[in-house]
Amino acid sequence: MTSSTVSSKSQITLPAAACREVGIKPHDRVLIEVRGGAIVVRAAPDLMSLKGALGEALPPDVEASRASRAVSRRVKAKA
Repeated sequence: MTSSTVSSKSQITLPAAACREVGIKPHDRVLIEVRGGAIVVRAAPDLMSLKGALGEALPPDVEASRASRAVSRRVKAKA
């Protein structure tokens, strides 16, 4: 078990060994969950790995581009 210090902005640095052990790489997204009084950090699933689950998938770069544009439109609509 390793430890980390919480910054004044409530940020922590995950120890490299712990990240390697669970497969978290730089720039990966993580899920934060409070469970039984403990904070659990785990790798978020890669949504692109679900390609084809809802039908024929487009190439990953096209899917990512369309998703990005959809998010941008949604953010602009709420502004």
